[in-house]
Amino acid sequence: SPLFSCSFCSMPTTLLGQNLRPSSSSTSSTCDVLLMHSFSLSLSISLSPSPSLSQGTRDYNPKQMAIRERVFNTIIRCFKRHGAETIDTPVFELKETLTGKYGEDSKLIYDLKDQGGELLSLRYDLTVPFARYLAMNKITNIKRYHIAKVYRRDNPAMTRGRYREFYQCDFDIAGQYDPMIPDAECLKIVHEILSELELGDFCIKVNDRRILDGMFAVCGVPDDKFRTICSTVDKLDKMSWEVVKSEMVNEKGLSEEAADQIGQYVSMQGGMDLAERLLQDAKMSQSKQACAGLTDMKQLFSYLQLFQVTDKVVFDLSLARGLDYYTGVIYEAILTQTGPEGVSVGSVAGGGRYDGLVGMFDPKGRKVPCVGVSIGIERVFSIMEQKAEASAQKVRTTETQVMVASAQRNLLNERLRLTAELWNAGIKAEVMYKKNPKLLSQLQHCEDSGIPLVAILGEQELKDGVVKLRTVHSREEVDVSRAELAEEIKKRTSDV
Repeated sequence: SPLFSCSFCSMPTTLLGQNLRPSSSSTSSTCDVLLMHSFSLSLSISLSPSPSLSQGTRDYNPKQMAIRERVFNTIIRCFKRHGAETIDTPVFELKETLTGKYGEDSKLIYDLKDQGGELLSLRYDLTVPFARYLAMNKITNIKRYHIAKVYRRDNPAMTRGRYREFYQCDFDIAGQYDPMIPDAECLKIVHEILSELELGDFCIKVNDRRILDGMFAVCGVPDDKFRTICSTVDKLDKMSWEVVKSEMVNEKGLSEEAADQIGQYVSMQGGMDLAERLLQDAKMSQSKQACAGLTDMKQLFSYLQLFQVTDKVVFDLSLARGLDYYTGVIYEAILTQTGPEGVSVGSVAGGGRYDGLVGMFDPKGRKVPCVGVSIGIERVFSIMEQKAEASAQKVRTTETQVMVASAQRNLLNERLRLTAELWNAGIKAEVMYKKNPKLLSQLQHCEDSGIPLVAILGEQELKDGVVKLRTVHSREEVDVSRAELAEEIKKRTSDV
């Protein structure tokens, strides 16, 4: 074994495995014991794995969570404004519940290890569990929202808000109604949320699966290739037409002539005028399915005019949305500006009509018409976070209204008593966890945390039955009677 010299006493020692001992036959010295402990400690430190996250997930610090909570509150207010109630479903479902609902995206479903004879998968979205919930509970009419995490075994792109674990914010209307009224309300909701969040300019693309299927039929696409060609068309927002056409022809076996005809249609954009034009189109007018979709598209735009959102909505024949369960109107909201380094943010909301999904879970195949929208909260949050970083405005991570402080020593009990009074009155109050903190350090904590008010106690205030209420920003102070303190704090911090 190699010899090492002790740095304390210069005694030669040998390294045997993970232990140090003297090379001579004499008993170990104090230095050898120190070396043994030192070596063992350094070895355990070097072998300890550094903590890390799995790909496509992230932690959120208090500042990020404050921004996120603000976004959630904006979205929930909008959902409630439109009369929605909320539900919750399990984070995992029976694998058979999710199988066959997502087309080519089914490969992104996370399967769980067999537990007790059940094959389970993490939910891919909130729509399929909602449909299963309706069928199980025999519900035929509901307007609901659901905000929860979903999971996708995808290639994450963190800078663009693309994760493997992320929240979805869904709004859905289930029930038998006259055509396009609920669909128009879903588009109005997207418009309201994106406008209120002030994310920048946006566009809401709309199309209809019946129009797409009719277009495929008149262009010569075989029936058994409709869904797979639809998934390829769905890539037009990320790829050029040449690349999409190549995939259709070379990978999916579509004839070049059929692909070229599709190419002519998917380049079309417009509004009600485009729907009217396509109804007169020599080829499209041959498809009853396409004509039904185009007629409904005209009706949809008439309702959107009443809702005053047509300035942001465009009828786009290239919009496909790859999920298999859509049956009618589909839509997707796109932010039109680019993010950092010229990267396009892409879709921030999407949805559509899925009238056949509930029937897949009903033993008698009874259908419940449904339409809904999902807000891509992670992408929205990424933009809001970037805006907060670029802004000089401070983000508050707590909602504390007042700090209970003292200007003199030995007043801990009085501070705690007043803090309890404020808590009992519904005031968000804090107190420093020290017996005799300096007043300056208490005020500095308020500055750093954005706490707007300080309730200062002193011997004189206690005698007079008042509290000195200080406004942190202006440094103005006023004496307030103890009995009126809670109401005065509420009045001054009504927006906190």
